[in-house]
Amino acid sequence: MSVTTDVHKRIAPENDPDRLTGKVLPRWAPAASLALGLAVGVLVLLTGVTIIGLTWWVVALLVYLIVYAGWTFAVEGRRHASDRIATALIYLTAAAAIIPLAWILITVVAKGVSVINLEFLTSTMRNVNPRAEGGGVLHAILGTLTQVGIATLISVPIGILTAIYLSEYGRGRLARSINFFVDVMTGIPSIIAGMFIFTFWILTLGFPQSGLAAGLALSILMIPVVIKSAEEMLKIVPNELREGALALGVPKYKVIIKIVIPTAISGIITGVMLAVARVTGETAPLLLTTFLAQDINLNAFSGSQASLPTFIWDQIARGTQASLDRAWGGAFALIFIVLVFYSGARILAAIYAPKER
Repeated sequence: MSVTTDVHKRIAPENDPDRLTGKVLPRWAPAASLALGLAVGVLVLLTGVTIIGLTWWVVALLVYLIVYAGWTFAVEGRRHASDRIATALIYLTAAAAIIPLAWILITVVAKGVSVINLEFLTSTMRNVNPRAEGGGVLHAILGTLTQVGIATLISVPIGILTAIYLSEYGRGRLARSINFFVDVMTGIPSIIAGMFIFTFWILTLGFPQSGLAAGLALSILMIPVVIKSAEEMLKIVPNELREGALALGVPKYKVIIKIVIPTAISGIITGVMLAVARVTGETAPLLLTTFLAQDINLNAFSGSQASLPTFIWDQIARGTQASLDRAWGGAFALIFIVLVFYSGARILAAIYAPKER
């Protein structure tokens, strides 16, 4: 008997449930357990049997976990059983998060792609009966690009400069206060941002509803996201790079501009573009600050301006099949624009990422 086996027997006797048996489940065991669980679940569904009020898919998952755990425990011991069940739970929770998102995406694409055509993308709702067929989404696309562009121009400089302060200079009470307010702003509902701009900018100062007001509301939502993402990217820049440059007598502002920011630029760009994608689909602030328009309005300083979120909301409210089709088409266009923003972020991040020498 080898030394390893002898030591193992002394540490893990035969009646120890944690012992390592040396046996391994067949590779098809997880699939077989899942198939058995699904079979029981389908049987429950077809027969109409109620098990403590559980739906068929919950019964299927429970049977899968029980069979898989018992099988593993009998063959491999409790340690392997615990590990395999934890792994299975991780995969199930990941699937629970991914499946609804995939379902939403597939539904929007399936219903929206049939609406998308050249006429839909190049026409507006001007002189079109909202309850009848026809019309397009061009005015909403231009409005969304205008409003998000204004929000980006406001948010990116403020967010990045604040992140630089917090990462490179921020110490003491002021930095803690800024961090506190940034954390609070990150969690505020979007309707609060719209109410603030509507009360302060429109009612108090007397400016009209416009794309600019909508951009201001969106910037309130963007700024904390840009700050937090940029700050984290700046913090992961190795301190050795800063210390080496400072030791050579380089001023700190040049260290930040020439070393710190270029090193973190790919992550900063990704964070900015994700913040842009986050506010692109906001509806509540826009209903208060710019409301609806059925035609193109390129003047961001005066008059209501359409956007894709408010276009979708308006078309759904009409309730006809034609308006619902237009809403699905608008949703498809909105997701496509967000996808373009995210893809652009990935491309820019790859371009400006530090190159290894």
